[in-house]
Amino acid sequence: MAGTRLFLVSGKGGTGKSAVSAALALRAQRQGDRVLAMEIGEEGSLASHFATTPLAFEPREVRPGLHAMKVSRPDALLEYLSLQLRLPGVGRFGGRIARAFDALATAAPAVREIITIGKVYWEVRSGRWDTVVVDAPPTGQIGSYLRAPQSIKELVPTGRIRGQAESMAGTLSDPEITRLVLVTVPEEVPTAETEETLAWLDREKVVPPPRVVVNRVLPVLEVATRPTGVAGEMVDLHQSLVAEQQIWLDRLPGDVQLPYLFGVYTPAEVAANLSDGMEAVL
Repeated sequence: MAGTRLFLVSGKGGTGKSAVSAALALRAQRQGDRVLAMEIGEEGSLASHFATTPLAFEPREVRPGLHAMKVSRPDALLEYLSLQLRLPGVGRFGGRIARAFDALATAAPAVREIITIGKVYWEVRSGRWDTVVVDAPPTGQIGSYLRAPQSIKELVPTGRIRGQAESMAGTLSDPEITRLVLVTVPEEVPTAETEETLAWLDREKVVPPPRVVVNRVLPVLEVATRPTGVAGEMVDLHQSLVAEQQIWLDRLPGDVQLPYLFGVYTPAEVAANLSDGMEAVL
């Protein structure tokens, strides 16, 4: 493979972005890629979709060829200072540095996001992986992360930090490297939030045009003759729900549609089932 591919997966909370992230990583792993799955945020459920113990900052192999980790901002900061800014011995002062960093980030919020997205950038550029999949913050927050390199460029006129911000921005905007995946469901509020995010991305152009994955799409029933009784009522209900979801599907790009999974599944089973539909995204 010529270089590492980066998939940033976002979506409104509750649409299944962690499941889609895990499914993407599993599909890439089945194709023979060396894969890193990264989780950003406090409420992620990536570990459960891999049926493994809670993730840590150090990547851990959860399947042959598939590693997973959770981005901790304090750990990412210490790594950034020691590896990218080449400040030796910062680990001895980790607690004080983290507190000072929080104070700085209050005045310049983009600093928080640049440290986090910088860890993603570092792994993409490390050469260790063919594919990096990021279970990214939800659509209500993703804009600040994607725009963080540009914000830092506007704040810092010159020097190493500005140079790294320019390189990060170039990586995020490169269609040969980065793909943003927006996960939604065919319902009113998630559809409206997805449309707002698409409009913002079209204005800002911080990443290439995203792919939209519509999750939990009900199949159309092919019924020659409506049954009677309760079975007929169930058919009527299903068809009314399909008609309702079609209203929202017509408003979405719908690059990929994933089926509604009927039955009782563990998070790991959900990810495994959805991974079959990830080829079009990859």
